[in-house]
Amino acid sequence: MLRVHAFCALEPGPRLLVLGGVHGDETCGSMAIERLRAELDGGMHALRRGQLTLVPVANPLARRKGTREGERNLNRNFRPSPAGQPAADYETRITDLLCPLIDRHEVLLDLHSFESDGEAFAMIGPRDNRGALEPFARAREEGRLARQLGTPRVVEGWLDIYAEGLAQRAAAGETLPDDAIDFGRGTNEYMRSRGGYGVTLECGQHRDPDAPEVGYRAILAVLRLLAMIDAPPDEPPAPHPQVLRLAGVVLRHDAQDRFVRDWATFDPVRCGDLIGIRAGGEEVRAACDGHIVFPNDRALAGAEWFYYARASERVLD
Repeated sequence: MLRVHAFCALEPGPRLLVLGGVHGDETCGSMAIERLRAELDGGMHALRRGQLTLVPVANPLARRKGTREGERNLNRNFRPSPAGQPAADYETRITDLLCPLIDRHEVLLDLHSFESDGEAFAMIGPRDNRGALEPFARAREEGRLARQLGTPRVVEGWLDIYAEGLAQRAAAGETLPDDAIDFGRGTNEYMRSRGGYGVTLECGQHRDPDAPEVGYRAILAVLRLLAMIDAPPDEPPAPHPQVLRLAGVVLRHDAQDRFVRDWATFDPVRCGDLIGIRAGGEEVRAACDGHIVFPNDRALAGAEWFYYARASERVLD
């Protein structure tokens, strides 16, 4: 069962969807959403215009198991099943419920957390473009939304770097299906494909006690930005976050590949710094000056081990 809470104001306005618990072991978004839902029910906040839909736990099976996935990653290959074709697994059945829900909205805030230590950050999509990978025309609105979330950093370039990872796997001899790139498409990519825009907020490390507060304050910030609730009269302007672009991905070749230290997301590195050692003794060194993102010492062989990010010239309005 998927639990959905809908709030509709009498005045027309934006249609905002907030998701939590896309991954079962990421509980901060669920906690933030439940807190806001209770406050709306109790009259602490009033929806002035538009529609707000809250989904505290988007993947109930993974939540019951306390794991990232139920049967597979819900935030990959996110698209409805072809007409007349039965869903292949639990997450596909959930996707078939969530896609029509996303279709009815124009803005998406998807709340997550991550395994490694590190500060909260937001992830945004591409700049406006007419390319084949992810055409988009609402980058300014998306950037403005990300800026309001209050994180010190905003990261761009996800689908481009996912495509690079696929190219590495193909070069290593792996046979990939023709639609392999679709496995990199998640909730926000689907929202953009439907004419809307969305931001992923990584609220912090899974067990960070401050992560639920980060998510809660972000939801309120989005509601105020969209003029769906009243803003405090003395609300300070949002700070300008550092914008980074994913610039590379390194795959784990063997389960015995190891990091030389406990890396945290956004740890700085200089070109040539030693990051890890392959099972056969080969050194893995930083390819450029920048930052480590999503280091995962639990990654399976052939999966993404860590990413690089570098400073971006993109300006968020």
